[in-house]
Amino acid sequence: MALTTIEPVNSPAEEPELLVPPPDVVTTPCDPWPRPYYLEDGLRKVHPYHYTYNTYCKQRWRGRELLDIFATEFRDRPQEYYKDAIECGNVTLNGRKVPSVREIVKNGDVISHTLHRHEPPVTAESIGIVHEDNDMIVINKPAGVPVHPAGRYNYNSIVEIMRAERGHGWNPLPCNRLDRLTSGVMFIGKHAKAAEKLTDQIMARTVKKEYVARVTGEFPTGDVICDQPVMQISPKLGLNRARGSGKDARTIFKRMAYYPPKAKTNGAGPKPEDRRSDKERARDSKIAWKSKEGYSIVRCLPLTGRTHQLRVHLQFLGHPISNDPIYSNQRVFGPSLAAGDALSDDDESIISKLSKMGKSEAAEAMEYHEDMMEEYNKKKAEKLTGELCEICNTPLYSDPGPHELGIYLHARRYACRDGDWGYETSLPEWALPPPDTDGPTVTTEETDPLALVDAVGHLKMRGEMRNGDGTGVHVDELKPS
Repeated sequence: MALTTIEPVNSPAEEPELLVPPPDVVTTPCDPWPRPYYLEDGLRKVHPYHYTYNTYCKQRWRGRELLDIFATEFRDRPQEYYKDAIECGNVTLNGRKVPSVREIVKNGDVISHTLHRHEPPVTAESIGIVHEDNDMIVINKPAGVPVHPAGRYNYNSIVEIMRAERGHGWNPLPCNRLDRLTSGVMFIGKHAKAAEKLTDQIMARTVKKEYVARVTGEFPTGDVICDQPVMQISPKLGLNRARGSGKDARTIFKRMAYYPPKAKTNGAGPKPEDRRSDKERARDSKIAWKSKEGYSIVRCLPLTGRTHQLRVHLQFLGHPISNDPIYSNQRVFGPSLAAGDALSDDDESIISKLSKMGKSEAAEAMEYHEDMMEEYNKKKAEKLTGELCEICNTPLYSDPGPHELGIYLHARRYACRDGDWGYETSLPEWALPPPDTDGPTVTTEETDPLALVDAVGHLKMRGEMRNGDGTGVHVDELKPS
């Protein structure tokens, strides 16, 4: 049988699938352990250290110039610093130095920024433990300490302080959020499953939350509901305002106590000596909130969870948190402090004024003007000193004063709606009666607005919105939907 030679057929080799490698990033030069903490003058401080930020391009950054992103999104350093950092290679794109500060940032890019990091001090107060089991830790967060590393804060955060206390490999998982300046109940998951379960409950609004605040003036009695929408005005500055076009927001308030000025508590006694200068008297005569004497302790129940919701609503009602450096700052909002204002178009002016706070000017809440406040504490505030770091030429800040470490807002209680669990703290010191004055030291059923929380979900309110005097909505009557 004849054999026929057949030429081999070479089928084309399959092309290997080419995967786009992830962008290069820069690694932090060091990760100091133990963390470089030290305690001084009642503050937890961090020795400066080198650090690299790595972040993917956010959606709002796409198609923008690199320097423009830094100049508009980050507040702690001037534009000149970021320009020099890009030009000398301390800021890179996908691990490589860019040819120009005008380099366009695209989706998927990684921006790296290596710097000599100077963290602001926080209070040296320890993190209180309310409850601990195998799944979670319930803490009493000190005021003035951010939850996560963010902005100028890294090791001086709840997450990193707890890691430093429990070991480098321990990973705390916060389940709820509190503003840096706010104190109170927080949940820290010990493992992902527990953290996910509790976070889902909070997001589904099946958890009742109660805060306590100290506000200026005599807050109205009865249940007060504010349902002004809240809008974010400046992400960079963390500024929010009451705006009809904002996100839905609703809070129930109930006064717990009112404390008039000390000289007027019993209607007798000599008036305290007026030590103000003529200039200060003239200034005070034009300030609306100066006529709101004394302060109130108010229980607050947010039915929604907008950023700064309680602070914005209390400002709108004409009774802002008395030491709030933003929403109780007359240099920023003017003499009226934006009471009852949901329509003004002065956002750019507000942003410009607020951007100076903590830099060329100290932030001043209305309480800083009180005669009872020591002159030393009025002057001691965090702001630029005019000095530069010898290593990196970073402008240096002074230490914050005691009045800047937090505001009079405390997350007092979190509870599951079905009653399975609940955790609370005692009232903070600033919410207790002044010395030699009678007043509540614990919350009582008479001042508890929790009963309204379920009702508000099924009932419409019928009351009077009195924007003119800033008193908000008084709920006189509830009727079925």
